[in-house]
Amino acid sequence: MTGEDTKKVIFIMADSLMAEAIDKGIAQKELPAFEHLIKHGQYYKDLVSSFPTMSVTIDSSLLTGAYPDRHHIPGLTWYSTADKKLISYGTGPMEVIKLGVDPVLADALINLNGSHLNPQLPTIYEELAQLGKKSGSINGLIYRGSVQHTLSIPPWMDAPTSLPKSIPVKGPDYLALGSLSDPLAGIENLPDGLTRRLGINNQYSILTANYLIKENKLPDFLYVYLPDLDKKLHKNGPDELNGVKKTDKQLQELLQSFGSPEEALKKAIIVIIGDSGMTQILPAEDNPVIDLPSLLKEYTVYRQGEAVTDDTEIVLAVNETMAYVYNLKAHKLKDIAKVLRAEPRIDFISWREGEWMHVMGGDASQKLKFKAEGELMDPYGQKWTVEQKTEVLDLQINSKHNTIKYGKYPDVLRRLYGAFHSHDGEFLVVTAKPGYELADKNSPTHKGGGGHGSIGYTESLVPMIVSGTEAKPEQLRIVDLKDYLLKLVTQQRANDEKVH
Repeated sequence: MTGEDTKKVIFIMADSLMAEAIDKGIAQKELPAFEHLIKHGQYYKDLVSSFPTMSVTIDSSLLTGAYPDRHHIPGLTWYSTADKKLISYGTGPMEVIKLGVDPVLADALINLNGSHLNPQLPTIYEELAQLGKKSGSINGLIYRGSVQHTLSIPPWMDAPTSLPKSIPVKGPDYLALGSLSDPLAGIENLPDGLTRRLGINNQYSILTANYLIKENKLPDFLYVYLPDLDKKLHKNGPDELNGVKKTDKQLQELLQSFGSPEEALKKAIIVIIGDSGMTQILPAEDNPVIDLPSLLKEYTVYRQGEAVTDDTEIVLAVNETMAYVYNLKAHKLKDIAKVLRAEPRIDFISWREGEWMHVMGGDASQKLKFKAEGELMDPYGQKWTVEQKTEVLDLQINSKHNTIKYGKYPDVLRRLYGAFHSHDGEFLVVTAKPGYELADKNSPTHKGGGGHGSIGYTESLVPMIVSGTEAKPEQLRIVDLKDYLLKLVTQQRANDEKVH
């Protein structure tokens, strides 16, 4: 086979990459790599992310082709009723200290891929292995595959953790995960020390990908995670351009590894997406942080680092601009919702009763309820029953044609449904209005910077650039990309048709 039939697929996930930044940088002639890939490819600005808009949940949706109701990763932070503990994959240093280094590392390094991610649901790596194709992951947080690997805890981490020095895991054929799994140790000197986030950084990811390209060792499908932009935007807000310029330089390096940008697109299909957008968080003087424990002071709220006891009434799992609020007692969820509804900086509050999802809008009288199945069809072919005030979720319903259109909350019915069916427990889903973020006692906050987690369009719509193929995705949702990527790897054809 020749030409496009033999192209490798390189999938690049740039954390918090936004279309506005790309457009602004190109207009200022400062992003040559992005400009080249867009000029010689397809550029979409409205790819719908998963929900909550947090990396582990989004990556799980991307790599399994399912929402959280099927992949079972509800957020970066969530509460396990079975284990009676708050699960965190590492949100910020204060939370890690409060919850304990060991539990956080065990959940992030062992349980996330080993047991939390639904074992019955195949990842793209597992499916490619069944198809006889090779795959690789560089710094991907979700990496479960069919091949045995070992994560090695660096010696300098022995003091803060009692985890075993070697952790057996299953991943794709090629697994690079910072200093925990470095196939190039002794071959390339990669930036992976404590000050470089254990190697979970852009430079490590790009240098590893460049090595595979130059040595002609690219697998059929390679996932490359670029995390650095997220940190910059959290600090400086979504208008920050320096991080995008740096990412562009790194993409130039990657394209040059093939000899030239033109040669790169002859030899590979390159797909770049952002995982979530960012909302500008208001500065400190505008009081942007919604302190949930103080709103719920009439209840006994779980304090991080302590045990959940018979007296604990509420557990908070905060994911920046969204939160799960767990009810552990016989309270009515709608009563807790009414207490929170008094806070004007909260956008909407939602809960589940049987098959119905209830949503409370700007005041307690603004309510909507919906359930799966029904007469109304949305743009993704999903059917729903919706009752009461549709403006709560900005839905446009055409009764004549039985259709639903989404407004400021993309794919909101399916994404909320996914969150409510992602794990056991009785809980509220709470979202903050744009400009604000939710917080527990030790949550990281981003006053004057950027935040995500919620379901509005700013945090939910991300860019996608596809170069090196004419094949088009059928649906512009991250949850639909797995099938598209599988077909790019297995059924490459140089034509203008959609991949079928």
